[in-house]
Amino acid sequence: MSVDTTTAQEALTFADLGLSPKVLSAVTDAGYTTPTPIQAGSIPHAIQGKDVLGIAQTGTGKTAAFVLPMITRLEKGRARARMPRTLILEPTRELAAQVEENFIKYGKNHRLNISLLIGGVSFDEQEKKLERGADVLIATPGRMLDHFERGKLLLTGVEILVIDEADRMLDMGFIPDIERICKLIPFTRQTLFFSATMPPEITKLTEQFLHAPVRVEVSRAASTSINITQRLVKSGSKPWDKRETLRNLIRAEGDSLKNAIIFCNRKIEVSDLFKSLQKHEFDVGALHGDMDQRARMMMLDNFRSGRLKLLVASDVAARGLDIPDVSHVFNFDVPIHAEDYVHRIGRTGRAGRSGKSFTIVTRGDTKHLDAIEKLTGQNIEWHDGDLSTLAPATEEDDAPRRGRGAPKRAGRKGDGERKRDHKRERKEEVVEAKPAEVQEAPAEVTDIAEERRTRKDAIKSDNASRGTRSGNTGNQSRRDDRRHNRSNDDLNDGTVGFGDDMPAFMKIAVKV
Repeated sequence: MSVDTTTAQEALTFADLGLSPKVLSAVTDAGYTTPTPIQAGSIPHAIQGKDVLGIAQTGTGKTAAFVLPMITRLEKGRARARMPRTLILEPTRELAAQVEENFIKYGKNHRLNISLLIGGVSFDEQEKKLERGADVLIATPGRMLDHFERGKLLLTGVEILVIDEADRMLDMGFIPDIERICKLIPFTRQTLFFSATMPPEITKLTEQFLHAPVRVEVSRAASTSINITQRLVKSGSKPWDKRETLRNLIRAEGDSLKNAIIFCNRKIEVSDLFKSLQKHEFDVGALHGDMDQRARMMMLDNFRSGRLKLLVASDVAARGLDIPDVSHVFNFDVPIHAEDYVHRIGRTGRAGRSGKSFTIVTRGDTKHLDAIEKLTGQNIEWHDGDLSTLAPATEEDDAPRRGRGAPKRAGRKGDGERKRDHKRERKEEVVEAKPAEVQEAPAEVTDIAEERRTRKDAIKSDNASRGTRSGNTGNQSRRDDRRHNRSNDDLNDGTVGFGDDMPAFMKIAVKV
């Protein structure tokens, strides 16, 4: 049965948590003395080997909450080839690389073999690290399963499993992979499970794979940091309107804007906005999932080091960026999923610092905005008046882009309307050609069948004489007859298919 644990005691230090002297020395060298609530609540239970369910908003130190106790426990024992001792699953490459950096920083007094399995890197290079034995294996689910299916990885020696950012795993569709991996790992393992939010699907997962976990919840699920000043900014719905609004916001913040991450919903919007800001001479970079791994890491390094002031990014950067001093976050697009809003603005206001977030809102974003305010339980203030102060949208603004179901432009007939008019005109032309009623066949057409037989006989006689002169056989003559009959359909005044017994009503003369 899980045990609920709230915020940790303020008087606690890292020395009170049961960490080894080597780990404490590395933490002190890093400049930390007081643990965050999630660290104070999780580390003692993790060192004791208990399963832990940690729930905390982004930027509260969840990574160190499992890295520090893992290093302490790894001081005993050694890794064997292709059999990692611990496994950490991360949703993105950036977050996996971030965790590796934490192990290097806090494990500097240990000789730990760390293997990172992520996409965009050569399989051969990763296999060489696995062959040397991995004390710590950090991986994204897809790449880890690729190595397992190649026979390069054995999971029977895993002692500790960490599932980090579980709600993000759910959003990215990794839950089936997580379930498969959990079944490949020994049942007696220790599981450390961390998430910022707890949707029902994640709750079911914890019930399936955690055994009597200690629940450490330091804040209400899906809450935002009180250190972040949140504002909504109204804008027109056109892309150029939003870009102008963003540029005005950046300029208005002036020197208070040290650096900023600008989030877009789609990769194409990341590219377009990046080019627009470059055109207006802003110091900007871009980051999205389609970029090469080396380019992504280089872009992050430039942003961390301060060589880039602005970073336009998709939600791939919403988690895993350990940049403690991001001053601003701009949501160029209102996130479709309300949980993503929490993670986006969580890139600022970290480690007790203050931060600002601005979300650009158009008339079409009200549905998503309502979902965000419902999830976070707060009404976000408007920066310069709400959407009601905008001019009413015109019919052209509200009309969807031309495509299936899109309305035609007013004042000009579309192809469909012109076709309908043409059909009506033709209908009016031929309406008089229809007989009002069925009448008795006129006398002048009563002998039409006899006339038809006479003409056919003449044609056959003519064909037969031509066939005899040319030496054609009987079969050839019949083929010629058929071809000649087809070419002289204008001689067939009767209706084809009825022979001599054509009904009388079919012979009615039509006045045109």
